[in-house]
Amino acid sequence: MISNEKIIVVGGNAAGCAAAAKAKRVNPNAVVTLFEASQFISTGTCEIPYVLSGLIDDYKKIIFFDEVKFKEEKNVNVYTSHLVESIDKKNKNVLVRNLSTDVRYNFSYDKIILATGSVANRISAINNYQNVFTLKNVNDLLGVQNFIKNNKSKRALVIGAGYIGIEISEALNLLGLEVTLIDKEKNPLPNSEIEIQLIVKQILNAKSIEFFQCEDFPRFISSDNKINSFIIDGRKKEFDIVIQSLGFSPNIQLGIQSKLELDNNGAIKVNQKLQTSCTNIFAAGDLISVIEFRTNKQIYLPLASLAHSYGHIAGENAAGGNVYAKPIVKNISLKIFNKFFTSVGLTSDEAAKHKINFNSVEEISSNLVKVMPNSTSVYGKLIFEKRCGKIIGASFFGDKEVSGYSDLISALIKLRGTVDNLSEIDYNYTPPLSPFLNILSGLGRKARKIK
Repeated sequence: MISNEKIIVVGGNAAGCAAAAKAKRVNPNAVVTLFEASQFISTGTCEIPYVLSGLIDDYKKIIFFDEVKFKEEKNVNVYTSHLVESIDKKNKNVLVRNLSTDVRYNFSYDKIILATGSVANRISAINNYQNVFTLKNVNDLLGVQNFIKNNKSKRALVIGAGYIGIEISEALNLLGLEVTLIDKEKNPLPNSEIEIQLIVKQILNAKSIEFFQCEDFPRFISSDNKINSFIIDGRKKEFDIVIQSLGFSPNIQLGIQSKLELDNNGAIKVNQKLQTSCTNIFAAGDLISVIEFRTNKQIYLPLASLAHSYGHIAGENAAGGNVYAKPIVKNISLKIFNKFFTSVGLTSDEAAKHKINFNSVEEISSNLVKVMPNSTSVYGKLIFEKRCGKIIGASFFGDKEVSGYSDLISALIKLRGTVDNLSEIDYNYTPPLSPFLNILSGLGRKARKIK
């Protein structure tokens, strides 16, 4: 560990802030400096749809640190509105531009942690219209909020029916807008199990959110630099605002400029210590891939929770530590109006893609005993390997209990547990909290019979 070592962190959200704080804790003598191109650091990006809907009443509540507070509590130097334009690996300098003054500075470094995150995918043909937005960061949020308010928007088009598209559609619906949701696939949440897709489609219909499949790019009609309608199935649909929710791609511009190696997903290539092809440059967060536990293959999974944990690893190693990133079990949850969906491990499609010989069982059960108020149905689907019965993945749809179900399955996958283990667990029971027969037990028992 080198005293007064200079560690530069590029990017100030989940991975960057976690890396900077961890590096300073591991090596208190290091000079840790964080650069962020926007005016905000440490923002809650996953909370943005809930600010848009009004469930969180002020965007400032999802800004957890500013540069002053981060310096005071973490002893890290922070420069917001500062863009790192290039890295001189030979002389170990970074060129930084102050976006407020347009003045450029050189900063020397011993180690760099890249945490530049991801960028929202866009449709280039419509991207420059005044009423077309993405919803990736706080600035995007403020832009959407101001546009809706100033233009008294009543009708919205959301392009892309994945996780973010569903959240945005719900938020706009709760604001009172008429929402149309389109996707190239037949059903919403196309990467989930088909049973889940159909459940979600029913909920969207019940909430008067129109869903359309657009296999080809729809014909948009514009005027006054705004997209105001499109033609689908011979019908003309009008709207006031368009939000693109087409997923994310790794923000690798600085890595490319620095001639760092990329992996098969187009992300920055790192080893288990999160070192890039240049050993004194580390990377963490949405600009890298992670290793999926069951397949041991790289996947691109831009989740804030992973960015935070991987940021800690990069920060510790940049400060002289020796820790390794381990394969992850994908574990995702989503609120859909008053219901919740979780997906853990591999889906059926993913298991088939990796040529795993698998089977599946389904169960619909009560989350509480039926005589209790608020008792409702929960759906579960379990994916497991034939013969040996190893659990591969699961999906659940119901109330908040599905979060715990998914976490338990995640633990069993990590422990290489089987459907036998699932059926033999001693589940708790009390009428106000849990069912007499847990859905996990039912899934385990069904799976044992056919494995």
